[in-house]
Amino acid sequence: MEQFWNSYLFIVLFLALGLILPIGALYVLGPLLRPKNPTTEKLTTYESGIEPFGEARVRYNARYYLFALMFLAFDVEIMFLYPWAVTFESLGMFGLVEMLIFLGLLVIGLVYAWKKKVLEWK
Repeated sequence: MEQFWNSYLFIVLFLALGLILPIGALYVLGPLLRPKNPTTEKLTTYESGIEPFGEARVRYNARYYLFALMFLAFDVEIMFLYPWAVTFESLGMFGLVEMLIFLGLLVIGLVYAWKKKVLEWK
């Protein structure tokens, strides 16, 4: 039973430090270390060097989010190609077939997105 508690002690300690350190840095050390000199100029909204105009809550087309998600999905999947290319010789034919299946699934997803016109930027 003692070994059970010893193994979970590190997990509990890690979780406690994972919560205490960021909270302490943001809410305890932050106010002590940062300068406090708010002025009306500093409290205004900054928008690329120009005065803000219009409503801040603008509705965007969902197509932009789909485009961003498609980019993210393909970008993350490209990360799987690099380790495969590095270990290609040791994987042999099995690795080649597995990567062809993986790339085939990517192409199917790309064709699906293309047919749904997710990739059109309007």
